[in-house]
Amino acid sequence: ISICRDLPNIEVITFSVNGISDLEPLHQCQNLSELYLRKNNITSLDELFYLKTLPRLRVLWLAENPCCGPDPHRYRMTVLRNLPSLQKLDNQAVTEEELSQALVDGVEIMAPPARRSVENGWSECTASSAAGSTAEPDSELLTCSLDGTNKTQEELDMKPVPRDKYSCFSPSETDCSCKKSNNVLDAILLLMKELDAEGLEIIQQTVARRLQAFQKKELQEE
Repeated sequence: ISICRDLPNIEVITFSVNGISDLEPLHQCQNLSELYLRKNNITSLDELFYLKTLPRLRVLWLAENPCCGPDPHRYRMTVLRNLPSLQKLDNQAVTEEELSQALVDGVEIMAPPARRSVENGWSECTASSAAGSTAEPDSELLTCSLDGTNKTQEELDMKPVPRDKYSCFSPSETDCSCKKSNNVLDAILLLMKELDAEGLEIIQQTVARRLQAFQKKELQEE
């Protein structure tokens, strides 16, 4: 789900049955309109804090998560109080009466969930960074990022990314730019596995046009 930090324009996300527990990466997806999170490991409704900033969210499927609890009414009212723009929750249309009732029976969420570093690697990393403790060298971060990308490419029988490709960047540029580029590349390669022959042909044509544009630009610069 961390890849969503690099996909701010995404409109529909389906992450059902994925063991997800943290919704923080979604708070930058300002164009998100439909979110499907059924059967995950979301333990607290406080995670809704990260969805309150999404102005276009209209459909949410959160059922069969631990956060739903034993009281279906309280759960639904709390979700609707914090996300009053929803038109459908858990495949059930939202009514005006429910939105009014949610102001009475729902709990307003004012802060993000507290995370324990032992259970959540992201929080542990963030806390360490904020405290100014020792971080991984930029070269190690780049190596880790490239290894992940190359593993994905090996699964698709593609040529691995050469490590000297990013040698022109400074350490800080390498850390930021390369991690983002490789995250996007990972997402594209994984999604390619879901395409049929027609879809792959479209990708091939698009890539060919992009390559021609880059080559033309390089010739002009020379």
